[in-house]
Amino acid sequence: MAAAEKRSPSAPGRDAPFDLSGPPVIDGFAPLPRPSEEGFKDKFIRKTKENPFVPAGCLGTAGALLYGLRAFKQGKTRHSQLSMRARIFAQGFTVVAIIVGVATTALRPKP
Repeated sequence: MAAAEKRSPSAPGRDAPFDLSGPPVIDGFAPLPRPSEEGFKDKFIRKTKENPFVPAGCLGTAGALLYGLRAFKQGKTRHSQLSMRARIFAQGFTVVAIIVGVATTALRPKP
């Protein structure tokens, strides 16, 4: 055991299996500089350009909800019911837009 303890990976006359003095070298990989931090506004604009139907569906849902609440407050039950149905339709549209956007992103070839 004493002989095994004296041996080290960087013993003279023997190549070390790993060079721990620096980062590992990987064939075909060149590290890129860290991308700049993306703010909320920049990310929102990028995501809206990638899938514009999600924000449109969200606005439609909010609009139908606000109109329905206003009609309910004024006692217009028919308008209130129709706007709540429109809200459900807009929510469904938004969910479908999210699913299509995720599927499109997943199936997009990597650059």
